[in-house]
Amino acid sequence: SSLTAELPRTRSYKAAMEVAEEVPDAETPDDEEPPTYPNMDLAQTVFQLEAAAPAELDGLRAQIVEVVRADKMAPYYTYLIGKYGFAADDALLAELKAANAEELAALQAALEDAEQNHGETEVLDALFGIASFHARVGDKDEAYTAFDIIVDKPKVSTGKKIDASMSKLRVALFFMDTDTARKLLRSAKKLVEDGGDWDRRNRLKVYEAVFFMIERDFKSAAELLLDGVATFTCTELCSYESFIFYAVLTNVLYLKRPELKKKIVDGPEVLGVIHLPQLDPLPILVNGLYDCEYAGFFNALVTLNTNLLRDRYIARHARYLIREYRILVYSQYLDAYKSVMLGTMANAFGVGQPFLDQELSRFIATSRLNAKIDKVGGMVITNRPDMKNAQYHTVIKKGDMLLNQIQKLARVIDV
Repeated sequence: SSLTAELPRTRSYKAAMEVAEEVPDAETPDDEEPPTYPNMDLAQTVFQLEAAAPAELDGLRAQIVEVVRADKMAPYYTYLIGKYGFAADDALLAELKAANAEELAALQAALEDAEQNHGETEVLDALFGIASFHARVGDKDEAYTAFDIIVDKPKVSTGKKIDASMSKLRVALFFMDTDTARKLLRSAKKLVEDGGDWDRRNRLKVYEAVFFMIERDFKSAAELLLDGVATFTCTELCSYESFIFYAVLTNVLYLKRPELKKKIVDGPEVLGVIHLPQLDPLPILVNGLYDCEYAGFFNALVTLNTNLLRDRYIARHARYLIREYRILVYSQYLDAYKSVMLGTMANAFGVGQPFLDQELSRFIATSRLNAKIDKVGGMVITNRPDMKNAQYHTVIKKGDMLLNQIQKLARVIDV
């Protein structure tokens, strides 16, 4: 089962202050925050349809239809019928459409009443209510339009514009509309720079990190995720367990050993959740890397690959990530030796010698490993890069480029 599919329905700590996040007429206990929309857990469950075994499909479809029925998602049900071949239940669709029409009419009436009889605050609340409704039922285009009306409305505070932008961004991520998400991130970051508070800044970092993961910019994502480990509040997008999963997954690739030890291996926030069953096999992966237990690390990669393929943000990059992890541990192992027997290295990783020979040959040929293989002697010989020489050539290359630019500028000035 997937990491995200096993997690409880996410809830936002700040939703009580955001009318956009409230469910119309929903009764919520005082100690419980109202759910946020669109339902990102539903998007994860729908993604499982692409990776699930045939025997799992009927159960997943039933689970999805139950959520669609509960949230009265007529537009999204139509989307599922068209994209995933759901059997069309005409009676259910008619029921959902009727419920949506009645609810939208009530929201429109509330907006008209606010415009005629109340102030700007009530009007804004009504607009957020309509936008939240469209987000909840899975009507992407109408949700985009409704949130745009709020952002473009005069006299709306920067904070509310940021809320509307992030809600629209969540709709874009729900439908994996990366082009719209990219534009929204740029505009939301500008709004945050102009007047965003601490909480909104931190939450936007999580949105940006998720987008970077989708775009395979794991280095940028890792930095943002690590910054938010101690201050995470963005539960409308993902649970804290999922957040830690992404933070560990990305930072393992880039942190130096002292930082890995401090922030991941011994990090109190990470230790608080990393041993939960849904985060398996992260403890083995992290400790295997830090303690040089390479056989355990490789075994963890098998389970991790299955989890990656079931995550909607990372599945498309699973092969890339697993390859980068292998290169990482091969490099770490070889850094300790000038030469090592191929059989010894194979035993350390718990793999066969022919497999390791093939792996190392491929990574050496693409300059990902600084080593060479002595086939006659059955040895791997490391070639440590000459950093001083590399820096010298970099300075010469950049110096030539600078001189060329100065010469071009001089010719322009002379003319």
